[in-house]
Amino acid sequence: MKMKMHKCCSCNEYTISQACPHCGGKIKVVFPPKYSIEDKYGKYRRKLKEEMLNK
Repeated sequence: MKMKMHKCCSCNEYTISQACPHCGGKIKVVFPPKYSIEDKYGKYRRKLKEEMLNK
């Protein structure tokens, strides 16, 4: 059985259980995207980062 870190959508607490132990809210799996040399969305991430720095 693989253990994956989860994050609650309601209270932003991290857990490895299937439900949030704090509020019982909905959880989602948290892990970084797979690394690829051919970064399809790199230009969009850089553009977003640039826009966030200019605000």
